[in-house]
Amino acid sequence: MLLRTKSGRDDQKMKRCFIFAAGSCYGLRERPQAGDVVIAADGGYRICLDEGIRPDLVLGDFDSMDEPRDFPNVLRVPVEKDDTDAMLAARKGLEQGCGEFHLYGGTGGLRLDHTLANFQLLMFLRRHGARGYLYDRDFVFTAVENESITVPKTKERGLLSVFAVDGPAEGVWEQGVQYTLSDAHLAADVPMGVSNCILDAQATIRVDRGMLIVGWELPPADAILQKG
Repeated sequence: MLLRTKSGRDDQKMKRCFIFAAGSCYGLRERPQAGDVVIAADGGYRICLDEGIRPDLVLGDFDSMDEPRDFPNVLRVPVEKDDTDAMLAARKGLEQGCGEFHLYGGTGGLRLDHTLANFQLLMFLRRHGARGYLYDRDFVFTAVENESITVPKTKERGLLSVFAVDGPAEGVWEQGVQYTLSDAHLAADVPMGVSNCILDAQATIRVDRGMLIVGWELPPADAILQKG
């Protein structure tokens, strides 16, 4: 998935990294291709097994599953550490030159705190010159900072939500949607940007100063796979 952006950072075709974490996976939007980096973070290895995907690396402290004994490339890390397993996987992807990250199993599950941590992961990636996509049930999220993105409408009146997450966001614009914004202020403690609808063929979201988490609705994953 590529978004059209206007910023100082290039979002053209980049080396991709697929990260599978230990949360809930609601179906793949696309499968990794040759040349993609695939990393299973701890219990995310189960998703890989279910989907018939062979990761390049399995890493984690293995608190959500036993360490796979028959896999040749395993990195075991301490339980007591500063990074989550998904964050460690993101760092590995950056080390390998990836600029586009697709995170499955990063929401749901039993740990809301890990879902929140993965929104922070999106912010971390953007500030390191990469873009991450976090997939939930029929929804995807990305981070936007001091730039504009163009989001395609993938469903009739598809939902769109925009949140300020790193303090106030200034100069926020939303076009092609039911509730437009022009040079608006969004606060991190008021969810004014939730549950908009994309009306045009695409929506444009811009923030002049600040960080946003932008999420939009996708068709059901099984419909994507059947279509493909």
